[in-house]
Amino acid sequence: MSMLEAFLLGVIATSSLTAGVFFLKFWRKTRDSLFLAFGLAFVVEGLNRCAILFLTKPNEGNPYIYGVRLFAFLLILGAILRKNSGNTA
Repeated sequence: MSMLEAFLLGVIATSSLTAGVFFLKFWRKTRDSLFLAFGLAFVVEGLNRCAILFLTKPNEGNPYIYGVRLFAFLLILGAILRKNSGNTA
């Protein structure tokens, strides 16, 4: 991995973690489960990007990396479906 790729991956990880903290802050104020799901998904994605930096041969097609990313998106999808079904708790 080149220095530029590592730098850009760090920028993405930092941005994801910042967005996650931002959404978790709003969840603390409102207790809306949609904010919690978005916050957790962004934190998981940020940590996933950080983990990629420590791999010897980073490959975003790796099933483990893809599985974590899939989990983050499923968190968001589940929260949206729950919000639209009327269960806002």
